[in-house]
Amino acid sequence: HARVDVAGPDDAREHAIEVAGLGAPSRVFPRRLIRLGGGVALAAAIVTTSVNLHAQDTTPASAPELALLAPLDASEPVTYFIATGVPGSQYRATDAELARWALAAWSGRTDGALQFVPAPEDSAMLRIYWVPANFGQYGEMRPIVVDGKRGAELYIRPDTDALGGAIAARARDDALYRETIVYLTCLHELGHALGLSHTAAFDDIMYFFGYGGDIVEYFDRYRRVLQSRDDIAGQAGLSAGDVATLRALYGLR
Repeated sequence: HARVDVAGPDDAREHAIEVAGLGAPSRVFPRRLIRLGGGVALAAAIVTTSVNLHAQDTTPASAPELALLAPLDASEPVTYFIATGVPGSQYRATDAELARWALAAWSGRTDGALQFVPAPEDSAMLRIYWVPANFGQYGEMRPIVVDGKRGAELYIRPDTDALGGAIAARARDDALYRETIVYLTCLHELGHALGLSHTAAFDDIMYFFGYGGDIVEYFDRYRRVLQSRDDIAGQAGLSAGDVATLRALYGLR
């Protein structure tokens, strides 16, 4: 397990949380400068849920929400905010577009039932942040409650040099491979934000690397369908299983 590094001596209180899928407690400090370091997600895209204990417009997610996330309220468009990457994150200005394409990929599989619209950070239900690398982690989703409704904070780590030798080498040699990793990470974390859990199916974007498999090939298969970066907008990267689960969660036939 890893800690979230938070600046300031007043942030000494610790809270136990359950690591999704592992059943073992981890620890997290209240968030103040969470965007400047740390994370609770484990290596190889193991995603954890944790409680946001900071920000005036949010309240901590309850224990049931940590145990099993419900779908978002899709009765009206879901608001989102995409931050600028913090120093050291290796964020690129074009990464925000990858996040928007990932939002569109999920929305496009719901026949318009699930729509996303941009909003200021303080009111957004989904908040996407770009943070520095930490122990080979890809991303993390944290549930929050905004105005009485469940939302989520997503932490994406776009520094592919920190993801292990094989991944780092491929990303350095191939710009589209780097874009593939960042896009698919956004897609995966948004899946969790929407209420989807990990799966054991290698074809799924929600696949859990803890089951094994060729991680380089997991990204390679998507990269092979791209001729240019713009192709990402038309290649959702979602499996039939991902779409079926999404549609069932949101009551779509």
